[in-house]
Amino acid sequence: MVSFFDPSYPSIDDLRRRAQQRIPKFAFEYLDGGCNEEVNLRKNTEDLKQIELVPRYLRDHQPPRLETTLFGHTYSAPFGVAPIGLQGLIWPGAPELLAKAATAHNLPFILSTVSTASIERIAQITEGKAWFQLYNPAEDALREDLLSRAEQAGIEVLVLLSDVPSFGYRHKDIRNGLSMPPKMTIRNILQILNHPQWALSTLVKGQPEFETLKPYMPKNLSLSQLGAFMNDTFSGKLTEEKIAPIRDRWKGKLVLKGVASGEDAAIAAKLGFDGLIVSNHGGRQIDAGESSIRSLDRVLSAVDPKQLTVMLDSGLRSGPDIARALARGASFTFMGRTFMYGVAALGAKGPDHTIELLRRQLQQVLEQLCCERPGELHQFLAR
Repeated sequence: MVSFFDPSYPSIDDLRRRAQQRIPKFAFEYLDGGCNEEVNLRKNTEDLKQIELVPRYLRDHQPPRLETTLFGHTYSAPFGVAPIGLQGLIWPGAPELLAKAATAHNLPFILSTVSTASIERIAQITEGKAWFQLYNPAEDALREDLLSRAEQAGIEVLVLLSDVPSFGYRHKDIRNGLSMPPKMTIRNILQILNHPQWALSTLVKGQPEFETLKPYMPKNLSLSQLGAFMNDTFSGKLTEEKIAPIRDRWKGKLVLKGVASGEDAAIAAKLGFDGLIVSNHGGRQIDAGESSIRSLDRVLSAVDPKQLTVMLDSGLRSGPDIARALARGASFTFMGRTFMYGVAALGAKGPDHTIELLRRQLQQVLEQLCCERPGELHQFLAR
């Protein structure tokens, strides 16, 4: 396909700055922020930047190709779209736009349970190729209903979220009174009026809602009410006993997301997971934790990568970051904020631009290293 690329925004930082200009402050702070003092949010990106690669200029090599096989499917590049909640709040129709672009570019898209598009709609857009991230329900009947909906929609990869036993303490969201739809304080109204393009797009698209959860939840919940609903309806505390029936029930690939310890990784291998996504929820859950790239080392030491596919998200903002993560041992990478900056900055053209930007950057890194395939990047890691 012909890719779109706007040379006015040649980096993710450029997209982030443009996104901040285009959307209300409460929406940007939800997207951009972490929890508590946001220490771990910064460590995610800073620790990645410390990884160094060593080029081998005189080796005989072919031009690099980015194709990467994951769970039997060959994707066009070793990166995909991570799940994000409230996507339609950040930019109207964001999950649909990202799902469409990911499918067109042959990349994986993961839909969150708390996104603003339904399982059925995203499955239709992606022709059943999307992945679905499940917040584990407290009631077996609800879990069965969500799994049945995903199965009927053709979803083949189910992602269980493990890193939300409690909701992160995010002071910016608390101050902003974040809710769905947004709480109409004077402060928030003024922010909306100062961003007419976002307001008009929201008016045309309609108020964002939790479309997948819509059949199960009351309307117009405030942030505190939403928290109470999520606590009552979903049990973020995963245990072996809670996972076992899901593994027995789900016939497709099963991935555990939010893994940060070797102990959890070993348990996941024992329970029959097909893959892990090492992640600290983008620095949004525990500020006193370590960066995702540091957790990757301990996870890889605890499992056999031939038995369990180990992937990474949190902190990646560029093609070089993707290369660094792959060189450190990840088999695949996912990004959330990175893609949402693109959508918020450029609207419908944002997903295509962001994918093309990352592809070009990663291609250049491999060319400079004289590395033929992403799966060979570990050979270029500075020791």
